[in-house]
Amino acid sequence: MPTRRATHLAAALVCSLAVLSGCASLYPQPEPADSVKQRVVDDQIAMYDGQEPVTGPITFYEAAARALKYNLDYRLKLMESALAANLRDVSTNALLPQLVASAGYLGRNNDSGGTSIGIEDRQVSLRASTSEERYHQVASLGMSWNLIDFGMAYYRTQQKADQMLMAEERRRKVAQNVLQDVRNAYWRALSAQRLKPEVDQLLKRTQTALQQAREAEGKGLMPKQDILAYQRALIDSISLLTIRRQDLEFAQAELSALMSLPPGTPLVLADTQEGTLPNLSTPVTTLETLALQNRPEIMEEWYRKRVNENDIAIAKAQLWPNIGIDLSTNYDSNTYLYNNAWAAIGVRVSVNLFRLLQLPSLNAQQASQQQTDQTRRLALSMAILTQVRIGTLRYQLARQQLSFADDSLRVDKDLLDYANAAHTVSLGSELEVIRAEGRYLLSRYQREAAYSDAQAAWGRVYNSLGFDVMPDAIAKDDVATLAKEIERTMTQQQQNPEGIPAPAPTAQSPQPVEAAYAKSEE
Repeated sequence: MPTRRATHLAAALVCSLAVLSGCASLYPQPEPADSVKQRVVDDQIAMYDGQEPVTGPITFYEAAARALKYNLDYRLKLMESALAANLRDVSTNALLPQLVASAGYLGRNNDSGGTSIGIEDRQVSLRASTSEERYHQVASLGMSWNLIDFGMAYYRTQQKADQMLMAEERRRKVAQNVLQDVRNAYWRALSAQRLKPEVDQLLKRTQTALQQAREAEGKGLMPKQDILAYQRALIDSISLLTIRRQDLEFAQAELSALMSLPPGTPLVLADTQEGTLPNLSTPVTTLETLALQNRPEIMEEWYRKRVNENDIAIAKAQLWPNIGIDLSTNYDSNTYLYNNAWAAIGVRVSVNLFRLLQLPSLNAQQASQQQTDQTRRLALSMAILTQVRIGTLRYQLARQQLSFADDSLRVDKDLLDYANAAHTVSLGSELEVIRAEGRYLLSRYQREAAYSDAQAAWGRVYNSLGFDVMPDAIAKDDVATLAKEIERTMTQQQQNPEGIPAPAPTAQSPQPVEAAYAKSEE
């Protein structure tokens, strides 16, 4: 007896110390500076970990493959989709009955027992007795099932399944946006790669010419009005070239960020031949139908509608009559029991009558929720149709702008040829050649920008239709395989009679702007 009492006292003391130590750890504890620095280092390593090295010039399809494989935003959506699938699996387990196994040790410091007295004479009829040992062991294995719990778990599992589909649609949308951003940045970055060396060289020549013009002004070699006009033209040319050079730098930095290239990785793009921009001969009504069928936002709203419907179903399930079934097998080591092991079964039915008063309100809520979901989906559909219409219009305007840029490039090329032919040793003649070269280089930039804008406009049309251009499995594929798969998918969509052929860059011989200019003259 003293030994057991001492054991109980020691157990109570240990529990008290554990509670006190737990309370002491509730004070706020800021993260140490060394831990923050280590976290930064670890995050920087994790952002670029496991990437395939860049072994050669990057094509458009390889840039798209790298963006889809290593872009952190897309990887986050992949993980969210996997998490939604795991939550669905966890929710499925709630459909099973509860199976509880328990075992324990019971004890008390005195005997459990009692006596009885007569109702009429209040006389003691039995002597004090007990039917329970002071210390004994118990164990049980019980299974219980509840109708309302089962119904709520069923509808919640359907919700988790729909939420998993919603996460998948969000992943599709991020993939489509990443591809559009890559298309926008790739062609501008390729323009930067083509034009930056010439822009830098012309900037140096223009700076030298500006210094010579200032020296000529100081020596009085030319009329003051003429030399100031030349200086003004050179300064304007330097300003425009500097702005254009900044745009080119931003394009390359944006493409590197989309592909999640490690800092310091040289970005060399494959100078591929420009693809032919297609004519949009498909009727706009057909494009609108494709958009409404393929856009992930529409499907996400449809799954959200089903989730909301199940919310009402869960609320209505709580109005059902509740049926509970209990099955158990038990054991008790108490030697005073006639049977130390036994099995039990129970069935019970209950209903909360006051909950039935919620039914009219739930029906009204259901009708309002259905109207809200439908209106939201229709509003989104109208926005998508507007995107398709505006996207096709912008694409046609971008093609027109590209045609104007070709004409401007041809004229400035003729002006540059004329200036070179009429070039003399005079300062005015040299300045005129530099101005002509500046205008021609700006026209080249505008032509490259016009083509990039046309590709971006096509990308917006492609994105507005909701086309997927990537395989289902990404993690297990290398960049080259993934790039080929994206190219194959886009080629199949080109051959789809209900789709539109996409302008595809090909890995043929390089075609500089002069070649494009020559083709436009033909």
